[in-house]
Amino acid sequence: MAVIAMATLSTTAAAQEACSDYTVKDGDSLGSIAQTAFGTFDYQMIFNANRNKISDPNRLEEGTLLEIPCADGNLASGKSHQDVIEEQEAIQAARAKKSNIYEPPIKIVSGNGWAPFTGEDLKGGGMLVRVASTAMQRGGNDREFTVSFVDDWGSHMETLLPLGAFDVSVAWIKPDCSKYDLLNDESRKRCDEYDFSQPIYETVAAYWSMPGNDYANVTSFADYAGARICRVDGWSTADLNTEGLNDPVVTFVRPNSAKECMELLAKGDVDMVSLDLENGAAAASEVPEAAEALPNPNLSKLETLHLITHKTNPRGRVYQALINRGLTEMRQSGEWYALISDSLVDVNNLSN
Repeated sequence: MAVIAMATLSTTAAAQEACSDYTVKDGDSLGSIAQTAFGTFDYQMIFNANRNKISDPNRLEEGTLLEIPCADGNLASGKSHQDVIEEQEAIQAARAKKSNIYEPPIKIVSGNGWAPFTGEDLKGGGMLVRVASTAMQRGGNDREFTVSFVDDWGSHMETLLPLGAFDVSVAWIKPDCSKYDLLNDESRKRCDEYDFSQPIYETVAAYWSMPGNDYANVTSFADYAGARICRVDGWSTADLNTEGLNDPVVTFVRPNSAKECMELLAKGDVDMVSLDLENGAAAASEVPEAAEALPNPNLSKLETLHLITHKTNPRGRVYQALINRGLTEMRQSGEWYALISDSLVDVNNLSN
């Protein structure tokens, strides 16, 4: 039996503990399990640990055995994050062989203000920058690279990658290009002009509102018609566009940061904030007035984040092959999960 009420607490909640296995029961949801185990409706860490068992975060199958991570993100059944990371670094150091053929460093660009994903103030530049950097040294790769941060995210696509100032940008949502006619111009540009790596991360797009707002618990995307929706400037709205939510059906408000979106939500200047679970939770924690904001319990979407290269870059597809090779090895070795969880815990510690 499927469970779809993300924010509804279950009567079986007492059995849900961190650092243990848990069998899904009728009435459970990822949100309720996370709330009981960790005190938050942000269930992304549980989702990451059980990605091979969960195809849709809105629907859990009764009887599914989930691994509930420990508070530090480690799994009770496996090695610690640090042990996995150190083990893989040692393997790379032992096999690395520098080529005599000069190959220029790959120029990677990201931006600040996107915790826990990217940010110069975060460990290793944030979890997606850590994964991207590590991929350059895995799967037989041994490529030098540089990482820079340019906070004007729109410039990555408009000028920096097309002109060759940088080779790879971390990281972007890939729109559903099969629904090209429903996409806005920015999303169509991604389909037309960019190559995407394998998914570097799968995030849950959530839709945050304040209790009592008319749009807080709508049950279909069509019910958002007429809403004022906040989405950070330069960030994709493809998840909403493909559901028919474009101007003038809805009004998009586009400030420069997730924190500003939450401030607008708390003031009642917008009805809904479109942010992934981690970023929404982090932004709400920075705005005391938005402490009661919750993701819609009925609606969410799974989105994939990728490293992108511009199609005019003569080495772009070579770089994509390097990235994909490294990512594949990291997934197989467990290093991907170790880096992701270690980064999430680091950000949570900074916010406490």
